[in-house]
Amino acid sequence: MSLLVAAPAEAANARTASSTTSARTAAAASVSAARISASRKARQKKRADYAVKYAYKQIGDRYRYGGTGPGSWDCSGLAGGSWRKAGVKLPRTTQQIYRAVKYKVSWKGAVKGDLLFFYGGRSHMGIYVGKGYMIHAPSSGKRVKKVKLNGYYKRNFHGAVRPGY
Repeated sequence: MSLLVAAPAEAANARTASSTTSARTAAAASVSAARISASRKARQKKRADYAVKYAYKQIGDRYRYGGTGPGSWDCSGLAGGSWRKAGVKLPRTTQQIYRAVKYKVSWKGAVKGDLLFFYGGRSHMGIYVGKGYMIHAPSSGKRVKKVKLNGYYKRNFHGAVRPGY
């Protein structure tokens, strides 16, 4: 009879020890994930800074449909070229970029280096450079420029992504 009583007690002790070990393992994994997350964030921020600096250097270049630089760009070519220089490869078109980059952000959550998309079909995009401005390749006959994100852009905003993770 004592064997029957001891077995459930031993099983309970084994479950407690197992759950304690699992909790320790989960806590260690959580701390490890936090370290990885912080390093990824730092690497992404460094890449974003580099992409923005590169985009600034393109101001004044001509717009050319399908342009991927150097010297002439379309909106997705400028974004892809800037992030490529920062070590991140992006697809070619605005829609492909939006789908491929999994980290989505809001209008208010945008930070330097994020890619902002406009219009229903996400047919235009720019690189957010901070303080309410973006750099983009506007359209035929125009040049790459830095613009203030005013009410027009906010009304036509259709998403943003954060490449580099």
